[in-house]
Amino acid sequence: MIRLLSLALLSSLACLASAQARGEQEGPPARSPWGIGVAAVVSDSPYAGEGTRVVPVPLLSYEGERFYFRGITAGWRLVDTPGFEFSLLGKARLDGFDVEDLDSGRLARNGVDAALLEDRDRGLDLGLGAEWSGTAGELQLELLADATDRSGGQEVSLQYGYPIRLARGLLTPIAGLTWQSDDLVDYYYGTLPAEIARGVVDYRPGAATTPHVGVSFFRPLGSTWSLVGSLRYSRLPDAIADSPLVDRGSDGSTSLFIGVSRGFRPWWMRQR
Repeated sequence: MIRLLSLALLSSLACLASAQARGEQEGPPARSPWGIGVAAVVSDSPYAGEGTRVVPVPLLSYEGERFYFRGITAGWRLVDTPGFEFSLLGKARLDGFDVEDLDSGRLARNGVDAALLEDRDRGLDLGLGAEWSGTAGELQLELLADATDRSGGQEVSLQYGYPIRLARGLLTPIAGLTWQSDDLVDYYYGTLPAEIARGVVDYRPGAATTPHVGVSFFRPLGSTWSLVGSLRYSRLPDAIADSPLVDRGSDGSTSLFIGVSRGFRPWWMRQR
């Protein structure tokens, strides 16, 4: 569930930031580079027994000339032109689970004793990001690697979006692929050597590619408030769907995000 939450949050914050930037380019009123707000995420988890959850989420974003911060992602633009952006990235990885959140009965039906499992920890990824934009839409590429040695894995994601203006709003259909290395997938969806030594089934799914489709929406509400949301569906590859840690029959996962954000000036800027 946590991974789906972070995907929805990042997608919507990216939509909010890019749409806000367009608004500034098109003329007054200029919008603040700072944003704060609240949102809710409804998401289903492929992990056995986590089910569907509704989670309140605080929103915080900043868009500077070089540095930006969007939820769990920070970046520094090395190249920034009207049609191309290239950045250094740091991103919190919210994959994983606490064993106590899983359903021991469903795990048992998969042949796994929950008492023998270990938590899968969150981490921090570092890498590079690039974005091309023009009349044909927007193409985003990210290359990330685990900097905290939780999994020791890597991830490559590619996403295409085509923004469509609807009155004052912006609707962006998206489609993409995420490739994850064998170390990363084995850690979050396989069984660990220490667990196998205790008697848990040996399952190492290897590298996997997950496709997704969705739509993001942004609409300014006056000069300071904005409405932002996203809906995303990810198709689970067999390597993940067949994991003993995953509910049987889970071939996909869906997340819905909706929130409001308000532009604001921090106290140190108001004193100038």
